[in-house]
Amino acid sequence: MPWGLWASPTGKDEGTPSPSSSTKYSSTTSTTSVNHSNHGIHSMPSTLLSNSPRPTERAPPPAADMADIPPIPPQLKKRAISWNDSLWTLIDWQHYQEPRSIVLYTLPTIGAFALFGIWRSFLRRFRGTAYISPGFFRRRTLLGKVTSVGDGDNFHFFHTPGGRLAGWGWLRRVPMVRKELKDRTIPIRIAGIDAPEGAHFGRPAQPYSSEALQWLRNYILGKRVRARIYRKDQYDRVVATVFVRKPPFFLRKDVGLEMLKLGLATTYEARTGAEFGGPKMEQVYKDAEAAARRKGKGMWANTLTGFFGLGRRREIESPRQYKDRMRAAGNTILGKKTAAPKATTAAKKAPAVKRETAAAAKKEKTKATAADSTVAKMP
Repeated sequence: MPWGLWASPTGKDEGTPSPSSSTKYSSTTSTTSVNHSNHGIHSMPSTLLSNSPRPTERAPPPAADMADIPPIPPQLKKRAISWNDSLWTLIDWQHYQEPRSIVLYTLPTIGAFALFGIWRSFLRRFRGTAYISPGFFRRRTLLGKVTSVGDGDNFHFFHTPGGRLAGWGWLRRVPMVRKELKDRTIPIRIAGIDAPEGAHFGRPAQPYSSEALQWLRNYILGKRVRARIYRKDQYDRVVATVFVRKPPFFLRKDVGLEMLKLGLATTYEARTGAEFGGPKMEQVYKDAEAAARRKGKGMWANTLTGFFGLGRRREIESPRQYKDRMRAAGNTILGKKTAAPKATTAAKKAPAVKRETAAAAKKEKTKATAADSTVAKMP
């Protein structure tokens, strides 16, 4: 059929095509135009282009399809809202209320808080006494390695929380050099005992002080100990009951109690500040001291007199009595200047004052002699 001619089944020209036929023809012509374009036909009659519907003109969707479109929220129809409010309004909050969603964002949060609590309570390392939380005293224990022993009843140790399970000793190194340990250890004062005093602060050493110090070094130096901490003392040390495990069965030993049994210390006799870990442990400590005194062990060996030690017992000076005597004699326990240096200073100044007095008297005598000579020469 020639282009631009429309014919009815009866052979008559019906003019403008019907909507159904135009629609059918539009699809047919679109396919035909493509086919003809492939065969070199690039133009179409203007009558066909004018009668065919434009590609952008679409028929409205049927009423059945309109029912699927969600209605516009009333708040959007009534008033204009901001961009943030529109986002908040359009969020599907029902998704976050499902049990699966609650579990997904709740479990990680709870796990993070649990890990932080475990680290804070059991894996946090304290560099010194000032770093220990007040809530740890009388509630927690500290695990560490002894790095130095300064006296018969105190030492320093490096805090290693978690022990070998946390990698200390095989994955994390414990320093033992004094330069590396500076300001990184905790001073510990063994609770409930008082060992003989060594020679310091200008005072002489007490009997059995060196024996107690040497025994404590051999017993705990370089070993892992657990300290049940109670409080801080006036020297900023942590007062604690110290435990160590010894072979062959690695049973836990109370270091202070072992020293009392061997007669290398006495129970703490101060009126205030004594710590034993409770009345029960205080009685255990005093019984151990009484047994060592009765058997004449350690510092109590020289107290036995008579035949087989059945005579009168000779009293010895306890560490507390020694400190009181030193204080009464003018010495100090707190490291202040003693009375002896003051007397020495005054003695050193006396000769100088005496020399100055003698020089002044000699000068006055010379002046008096010169005056007498002048008077004698006068007519």
